[in-house]
Amino acid sequence: MNAVRDDIGAAIGRIPSGCSILTVQHGDRSTGLLVSWVQQAAFDPPSISVCVKSGRPAIELIEAARCFVLNVIGAESTPWFKHFGKGFALNEDAFAGLSVEPSEFGPVLTDCIAHLGCSLQGRIEVGDHVLYAAAVQAGGVRTGADIAPYVHIRKTGLSY
Repeated sequence: MNAVRDDIGAAIGRIPSGCSILTVQHGDRSTGLLVSWVQQAAFDPPSISVCVKSGRPAIELIEAARCFVLNVIGAESTPWFKHFGKGFALNEDAFAGLSVEPSEFGPVLTDCIAHLGCSLQGRIEVGDHVLYAAAVQAGGVRTGADIAPYVHIRKTGLSY
């Protein structure tokens, strides 16, 4: 059975994905986290889907705020992975040392190549993740940001 699981993992790993930084604020608490499963989900209204690993502290804020910002990172992703890769507790300053602008949907990371202000439409628990559907209600591309987004392929689709 392990050979079948390994084959499944290798096949799933070939599905290309990017990474983005999801930022959220509710009241005086805010945080950000690295997310790798993001996809456009609809044209009208423009919508996306994004998965967050169950148990992540940000889930509390996403569900309370009912909105978030998806900050798209460029191909030079190392600084973002270093900063957001470990995750943050809700009492930690996830944005220390970063250029951030407030928005009605949450913090916008101004050094990202694009951002999407999203309103939560729904959620479903899928295995060890929570899948959110969100309508995109605002967005922008950084001026001069003809930079390619970060995209990667995994060795296996069964783990990060």
